[in-house]
Amino acid sequence: MAIPDPATQRRVLNRLKRARGQLDAVISAVEDGGRCRDVVTQLAAVSTALDRAGFAIVSTAMKDCIADPEQTAENEGGLTTEELEKLFLMLA
Repeated sequence: MAIPDPATQRRVLNRLKRARGQLDAVISAVEDGGRCRDVVTQLAAVSTALDRAGFAIVSTAMKDCIADPEQTAENEGGLTTEELEKLFLMLA
């Protein structure tokens, strides 16, 4: 999925990179025998960062779909509002 808005793309990439760093920290903590509380807390942060990135992507697609449904369907390989709803619910 292409994110046409550079500001949104930057926000999504920042969230994904933050999640990658947090996941690396979780992996290191597990390898080093980290405490359960610390590992789970960091894992929850990874999950939240990934969810927020996903919601940003879906919300951008929803805005585009409302503004120009035909163009969005064409750009996104036939993506419909029903499919967008399913994508949203996958993240919920």
